[in-house]
Amino acid sequence: MKKFVPLAVLGAAAMMLAGALAFAPPVNADPREEQVTRGKYLVNFGGCTDCHTPGYFFGKPDMSRYLGGSDVGFEIPGLGVFHGRNLTPDKETGIGNWTSDDIVTAIQTGIRPDGRQLAPIMPWMAFSKLSKDDAYAIAAYLKSLPPVNNKVQGPFGPTEKSTGFVFKIVAPETISASN
Repeated sequence: MKKFVPLAVLGAAAMMLAGALAFAPPVNADPREEQVTRGKYLVNFGGCTDCHTPGYFFGKPDMSRYLGGSDVGFEIPGLGVFHGRNLTPDKETGIGNWTSDDIVTAIQTGIRPDGRQLAPIMPWMAFSKLSKDDAYAIAAYLKSLPPVNNKVQGPFGPTEKSTGFVFKIVAPETISASN
């Protein structure tokens, strides 16, 4: 009977160890995977889908073109009409030629790699408060997406006519467009 006691203790210890390992984080967790997961969380929390996924403003987001660019533009008096751009890594119609640094600069300063300033509807001023780690996590997530070939309309200048649906931002009559 004495031989069975050590085996029972050894078996119980093995079961406890197996249970502990089942709940432990992986020893060699890929930091890149963690960064992409964090970026996905931030993109979803930040509402990027709203302005950058076709169909969202019609109540039927086309998730097969997730973050592939909006089919609805925002008209800002005196500035023009701006559609949410394609944020996927498509090299023709998206941000596939942008580096992670380019993406971080755009979302934190409002300046694109070509030097243009993002439309004021893009909340880069709020995103400028992100930590560098969080901004790079967003960049890593965007670069991990499947490319979506979707050329977004515009931008249209103040005298140009948009060819699609538009939300128009209208200031109250007591405020002029120059304020």
